[in-house]
Amino acid sequence: MVVVGAGFAGIRLMGRLRRAPVEVLLLDRNNYHLFQPLLYQVAGAYLGTGDIAKPVRGIIRRYANARFQMTEVRGLDLSGRALLTAEGRVGYDRLVLAVGGRTSFHGLEGVERHGFALKSLADGVAIRNHILTCFEEAALENDPELRRELLTFVVGGGGSAGVEMAGALGELVPLVVAWDYPEFPVSEVCIVLAEATDRLLPGLPEDLALTAARILQRKGVEVRLGCRVEDYDGAQLKLRGLSPMPARTLIWTAGIEPVELARSLGLPAGPGGRIRVTPTLQLPEHPEVYVAGHAAYWELNGRPGPMVAPAAVQMADLVARNILRELGGKPAESFVYKNPGALATISRNAAVARVGGMKFKGLSAWIRWLVVHLLRLVGFRNRLIVLINWAWEYFFLERANRYILR
Repeated sequence: MVVVGAGFAGIRLMGRLRRAPVEVLLLDRNNYHLFQPLLYQVAGAYLGTGDIAKPVRGIIRRYANARFQMTEVRGLDLSGRALLTAEGRVGYDRLVLAVGGRTSFHGLEGVERHGFALKSLADGVAIRNHILTCFEEAALENDPELRRELLTFVVGGGGSAGVEMAGALGELVPLVVAWDYPEFPVSEVCIVLAEATDRLLPGLPEDLALTAARILQRKGVEVRLGCRVEDYDGAQLKLRGLSPMPARTLIWTAGIEPVELARSLGLPAGPGGRIRVTPTLQLPEHPEVYVAGHAAYWELNGRPGPMVAPAAVQMADLVARNILRELGGKPAESFVYKNPGALATISRNAAVARVGGMKFKGLSAWIRWLVVHLLRLVGFRNRLIVLINWAWEYFFLERANRYILR
């Protein structure tokens, strides 16, 4: 059996099958699993790269039936039951495609070329390098217009990733800029959160979205709703109906789509290029192939299901159960998504959450956010280091990972 992708679905599936009577080969072009929900904290200088990533071989080394190969999958031979990789053909009797997603720029070529995505470990490091470099250059810049351009940071997209990134920047200013850069006043730093619709956080109730907006504004973030980004050239941001905004930084969090591999395999595609599957998450004419995670097209209440980590994990659980049921001669079960709720943190002691039909905000939501993310991190070492970093930042008000790495 072969699993493609070491994201949430792939790693979860490996764990669920660790005692199953099957040999499992995991393929990924990276040798680590990334905990993407905390990637914005790498970009915001809270955490280091090793705090939210764990080597795949370190995760599966205790699984007697598991192997890993770092390679890039380039094609699929369904009739021959083989994957085409950079190192050659890899045969399978069962295949699970858990290839994940990437940032969608919605056809905005300038944004894709000059903006920053927030999806990979390299993205997080690139954003941190860029932000800190802007501060360093602004400290040497005497032209007020150029300094304003350097000190304007725009986050595109008002979902949880955008809100959390904007909140991290809002805290970065009083904690870092005010202390480290006496060359210019804090008031010159401008942080903008631009959202094309009329509200933030579509996965949360409207009153919690309004609470999040108010907290961001108290942190100095300018929240612009109904503000659609139309183009960006690296220095000027064009917003629909408004004059161009000078900004050296655009962090784009306003969309997600399947990775290019999912589109290039020639499989039946649904909206957005996601792979169409049966209710049991199998290919219609090839039941030996399962699809889990962001690449799978499924519906919730007649609409495309959300491309979120909880759904990917639940899909992996179902695929594991169905493989075991198949081995036991039992029929496969259908996928039913159970919404665990949603959380978004904005700043210290401030978050919003909906869990089990109950709504939380402020400190209680923030504590829930901390606990949930710590428990979901892979590996005790990562949990401990992240907890120590959070405690250090909380009590000493210092971003310890503010390094510029060339």
